[in-house]
Amino acid sequence: MNSRWLVLLLFVAPRFCYAETVSDLHKQGTDFYDQKKYPEAIAALEKAVQSEDPHSAAYAQSTLYIGQSYFSLLQPAKAILWLEKTVPNVEVNYMLGNAYMQTRDVDKAEIAFARLFAVPSSSPAAHLLAAELMLKREYEEDALAQARKALALDPKLPGAHFMLGEIAVFHASLDEGLAEMGKEIEINPNFSMAWYRLGEILARQEKWPVAIPNLERAIWLNADFSGPYIVLGKCYFKTANYVNAEGILRHALTLDPNNYAATYLLGQTLIAAGQKDEGRAVLEKLKGMEHR
Repeated sequence: MNSRWLVLLLFVAPRFCYAETVSDLHKQGTDFYDQKKYPEAIAALEKAVQSEDPHSAAYAQSTLYIGQSYFSLLQPAKAILWLEKTVPNVEVNYMLGNAYMQTRDVDKAEIAFARLFAVPSSSPAAHLLAAELMLKREYEEDALAQARKALALDPKLPGAHFMLGEIAVFHASLDEGLAEMGKEIEINPNFSMAWYRLGEILARQEKWPVAIPNLERAIWLNADFSGPYIVLGKCYFKTANYVNAEGILRHALTLDPNNYAATYLLGQTLIAAGQKDEGRAVLEKLKGMEHR
């Protein structure tokens, strides 16, 4: 072998070995990820990605898995660094939105959530979607700010006053919650959840007769949700209308058989109506039931 070919092999052979090593690292990292061994997956893939083509499928998978691993390990700042490098999709935008929230970058969170639902960022809909997702993660103050931004851009935006009402109730401001639910119903009278929340707030204030028609409206708009039946049953129980209370609560339990509140109220109703043996039997079921 002449010296020219020897020199060429000295340069080429290590490259083949290194490429094989990188491929092995990528496979090792993805295997660790599939096993939910996230620290091990990160260690392997952060080495592999250094030599992967940024336009390749391997690079996209490595950056995604590293970002998801950091996200799963509750390290949002590190997750963001990698999720921003990968190919954006629904899951990536969801993780990015939540990671931005956790790092207190609310503006970027709103943009990520807007992409998640394919609406223009900074639009009324984008702010309201961000508010909804922030409230689900218990970022109440951020959700409140986003809902207010949505209403500032579109005062008649369906769902925005409902969101403000939910936040008000969370903070035990029941009168404010009532006012916001009333405004929501003016804009969106076929929104069953607004009628339900309106009736529920009135029930919390022990305004039982006033709560009843609002809960009935919620049921007429959506007969498949147990929530308004349970509160309505409580209203009938509190007004000593045990016949109606029994019927409503029995129906609630056909929709949600293991509901603690409905079972308790039905037992109390039956006892109050003189059906003591059946009432006690119903209450006995509570012992093996989760208190929700």
